[in-house]
Amino acid sequence: MAEVRIRDDAVSYRKITFFIALALFAQESTWNFYDNQVPALLREHVTSAALVGLLMGMDNLLGIFIQPWIGNRSDNTRTRWGRRIPYLAVGMPLAALIFMLLPWATSAVTLVAVMVCYALVANTMRPLAESLVPDFIAPERRGRTNAIVKIATSLTIIVASLISLLVVDDHPRAAFVIPAVIMLAATAVLIVKLRDSRSRGYREAVAEDAAAGPAETTVSLRQVIVNLVTDSDRRRVLLLLTVFLFGAAWFASRSLMTPYGMEALGLTRGEAGGLTLPSGVAYLLAAYPAALLAERFGRLRIIAVGMTVFAAALVAATLVRTPTATVVLLCIGAAGAAGFAINAAVALWNLAPSSRMLGTYTGLYAVTWYLGGFAGPALVGAVVDLTGWDWMLLATGVLAASAVVVVQRLGRLQREAAT
Repeated sequence: MAEVRIRDDAVSYRKITFFIALALFAQESTWNFYDNQVPALLREHVTSAALVGLLMGMDNLLGIFIQPWIGNRSDNTRTRWGRRIPYLAVGMPLAALIFMLLPWATSAVTLVAVMVCYALVANTMRPLAESLVPDFIAPERRGRTNAIVKIATSLTIIVASLISLLVVDDHPRAAFVIPAVIMLAATAVLIVKLRDSRSRGYREAVAEDAAAGPAETTVSLRQVIVNLVTDSDRRRVLLLLTVFLFGAAWFASRSLMTPYGMEALGLTRGEAGGLTLPSGVAYLLAAYPAALLAERFGRLRIIAVGMTVFAAALVAATLVRTPTATVVLLCIGAAGAAGFAINAAVALWNLAPSSRMLGTYTGLYAVTWYLGGFAGPALVGAVVDLTGWDWMLLATGVLAASAVVVVQRLGRLQREAAT
């Protein structure tokens, strides 16, 4: 009987992982195609590249405010379908329909209005689908699931590129239908197959509601943040600081790589733009092993080792400044970065003080990551202005090393808590 139960648990784990990966794959398919093709739509109405960039960054700005709010709202939702699926069942089809309207906008005003509507709705879906991981998956298995989810979402870059390559030129409006249909199909599967009211996280939250009493069934976003800041246990704050610092380093290494390749390595714009492509493959190959290693050696240890590898690779690339060496070292760095990317969110979920806060913590992780993505390129860019492009990767590596210092302190607190 025990063997049958273990087999059933494994089958259930695989099914749940597939459904979560499908939901996020569908969402990211529209996001990546949005990033690929909406700038071209804007260029039909707007001549300023700066304004195009500003409008394209609007979705990240909205996400900073929306994602913690919707995560907290879903945490406090109780229905027979659960607390995430009701929002996904409405929001994903609505986002798909708005997405299909983008190429039909006939003026800058209408296009921006549709973009804002899409960003508002689509940003609410991201943390809800991601929160299904800690809802359904036991803490010791969350890394594996998160790795599979990250791999699935990374593959959407290929999907968006293929649609752009094969469809956009001949059918520019119909091309937007393809990612939308993927989203609608995924929604149908989720509605039929998944009820997060059956998840362990939902059941634990309901049990905590009953223990707390009617007066304390709702946990506000303000309560969560106040608890986070004032709690004598600083592990969650230190982990979010690590996310911010490494997010800053990661986004700086990506967004400034093309000008670095042109200025420091003497490459053409096209050649410099392809420097990070092999490292994307290295990241995918390292994702699942990073989860397995974390289960064996400890999540914080693998996060620290991964960030150290990333920082060391960038420093080495500064010393050995050739295009081939840069590509090889970027691949090594990306494999190290997978150790962070796969395990950091899992570590934060596992530190959440209650199952009633999992969605809120997913939103807080996203906000911290995006704030790092905003600050990192600006900070490293300022260093480049002072020292020149030759030292861009070194500055980025130092930023990543600062994240290692913080997570080392977090590791000591974790060991103290364990004893």
